[in-house]
Amino acid sequence: MRGRRDRRMRGFSWADAPLLCFGIRTILLSIPFAIAGCSGPQATAQVSSAPDPDPMLAEVGAELFTSYCASCHGVDARGGGPAAPALITPPSDLSRIAARGGGVFPESSVARLIDGRFDLPAHGSREMPIWGACLAEEIPCFATGDEVARGRIASLVEYLKSVQRP
Repeated sequence: MRGRRDRRMRGFSWADAPLLCFGIRTILLSIPFAIAGCSGPQATAQVSSAPDPDPMLAEVGAELFTSYCASCHGVDARGGGPAAPALITPPSDLSRIAARGGGVFPESSVARLIDGRFDLPAHGSREMPIWGACLAEEIPCFATGDEVARGRIASLVEYLKSVQRP
């Protein structure tokens, strides 16, 4: 009995609540699936012809873009960042991805390119960092590094959808 009382007096600890931790993580990880289910059959498509970004994810993505991408791609995503002149290959104009694809924004291809962990080494090296590894910062109890990286990459993709121009 004394052990229970000591725990109550000592305060809350995530280590004492593994089921709560699991429950919160499950809820957080199910949110994207719930959002996708609410938007109907078009949400399952990997390619969207008319970008319709999620405003909340795009806002998070804008902050990530400023932190990780703007130095090369510029704050307007057009490829004119301050580090661009130092690069061998000029950074892409990310505001015209859909225009280059005939009005289609290839979400999964963009996410895969940003991530970079799944490119085949036989296809040569890439000048752009492998952001999947950089964005995989661990958040104890709530998610693994890979889940965090995927969420951040999804936010960047939503942001890029929001800045597309003809």
